[in-house]
Amino acid sequence: QLQLVESEGGLVQPGESLRLSCSGSGSGFSLKYYGIGWFRQAPGKEREGVSCISSSGLSTKYADSVKGRFTISRDNAKNTVYLQMNDLKPEDTAVYYCAADLRGSSWHSLGQSEYDYWGQGTQVTVSS
Repeated sequence: QLQLVESEGGLVQPGESLRLSCSGSGSGFSLKYYGIGWFRQAPGKEREGVSCISSSGLSTKYADSVKGRFTISRDNAKNTVYLQMNDLKPEDTAVYYCAADLRGSSWHSLGQSEYDYWGQGTQVTVSS
């Protein structure tokens, strides 16, 4: 069973940056074969897709709300995917989740239902 663990989030001020990481572990599993998505859920709102990256790292996608501010990347040698979040805004406050699925080197999707494995989530709060 693939297990995903997000790094600790935190409290940041508007305009600041934060980098989240998603690490994978599990006997016989390697995150480098999985497409990864980042999702978030704000209080009182439905969970939404933020960004995703193919297992090859060559294909990425972003929600309109984070384009130009967030960057997803991966280091397959370290079995880790990153979400660099710049110019954070109060509306970015949410619990952030990473998710993984095994579908091919070019696959990447912001569709939640397409992911089989999920992390436990990490809180990001943007407030002055």
